[in-house]
Parts: sequence; C-alpha cells; structure tokens
Amino acid sequence: MERWSPSGTLDDVGLASLYAHPPGRVRANFVATLDGAATGDDGRSGTINDEADLRIFETLRALADVVLVGAGTTRTEGYGALSVPERLRPLRAGLGLLPELELAVVTRSGILSERLLGAERPPLVVTHGACLHLQTLRERLGAERVIVRGAHEVDLAAALTELAARGLRRVLTEGGPHLFASLLAANLLDELCLTSSPLLVGGHPPRIVAAHEWFDPARSAQLEHVLVEDSTMFTRWSIDR
Repeated sequence: MERWSPSGTLDDVGLASLYAHPPGRVRANFVATLDGAATGDDGRSGTINDEADLRIFETLRALADVVLVGAGTTRTEGYGALSVPERLRPLRAGLGLLPELELAVVTRSGILSERLLGAERPPLVVTHGACLHLQTLRERLGAERVIVRGAHEVDLAAALTELAARGLRRVLTEGGPHLFASLLAANLLDELCLTSSPLLVGGHPPRIVAAHEWFDPARSAQLEHVLVEDSTMFTRWSIDR
C-alpha cells in the first residue's frame, strides 16, 4: 500500500502519474465518510474532507479538460469559474492541455446561480429541448455555450460526444449524486476516485449515488490503487462497462 504525505512522499508529478487521465475517459471524484455520508451536516462535501483530499481534488482538476457538474451541486457548493492552482499549471501545460479548465453544468430546469450566469468566463450548460429557461440561458451565456441534447431529458451520452467534439475529452465529474447515478445508469462512467474520510457523522445525509432504482445488474469495479495519508484513504477504481 502506497503511503504519501503533503510534505512530499509523492510530489505533484508523481501524484499526477498515478492519476493519469487518458482522453475519452469519464472520471468521477467523491469523498464519503465511514458511515457513507457524501456531505457533512451543512450539506457540503467540504465539511468532511481534509488537506490531503484537497491536493487530490486539485490534481484531478489539473488533469481534466472539463468538469461536469449537476446544477444543484453548483448551487450547494458555490461553484464559480474554475481555475488551476499556479503550481500545477506547468504540469498541465506539459500534458498539452489548455490553460483554462472548462466547467459544464447539467440542468433540467435551466436555473443557474447568478454567480455562474454573470461570470466573466461562463460555464457550458448541458440541457434538453424542453428546458423552460432555454432562451434565457442562450441570451445570458451565448448560444454557443448552451448544449441541447435530448427532447425532454438530458441525453448524457450525446452531451459527452458534443464535449469531445469541442476537444473536451478528459471529463471529470464532481457530482452530485443524481448526476453520478445517471452516468452509472447510462453506462458512461469509466472511473471513480473515492476519498474515505475517517469520520462518522450520523444523520440522514446523501450517499455518493442517488438512484431511484437498484442497478440491475449491480455495477462492479476493479481497484487500481490505494493511497493513505494518516487515516484518510484514497482509492481509484475502474468501473466495469
């Protein structure tokens, strides 16, 4: 079992090599407590992570072309335009990735926070043809920033194909649990990076997957690596498709 610490057992280059993100792969990143909670009592994942998890989080973003997130998660977690930490920019450039990391927001309703709608660098928005606020999105963000796939529900497979056509082939999703469930149900997910936080929080929190039905068959995964920092465990899983 590999052990590392923020003080330098694995430097940024070594960590990036362990989490290499080939084009064409859809990767999810989540944190969960020992009792299965995806958030703390404030409904946010930041309550249950730590500095080591933040380093993984920043590395995964630096290796991606686009972060795909559900609109509800952007509101809860306070998403704005994304950036890559200065220390990871040379690494990103060395991999031939564009300097700016794109944000793509999946929404059925078309309701986005003003922080995103008014951003200097607005997100891409993935929605469907019957979205009630479709015209408003086009007016606020520009028609080229709005991806419409599906008549009455978002067609995630078609949306990923469109992202790839725009050169955004390394997809990182950070949730939320409903989007993660939809990607799993549609057999579109290649990989899960999961941080196991050494906390027990109780309550009635969400899990990382919010599915209305049992998966039939259940999705299986293969363990690729395990890293440990103090009592926090970081696993990377390949999802069988």
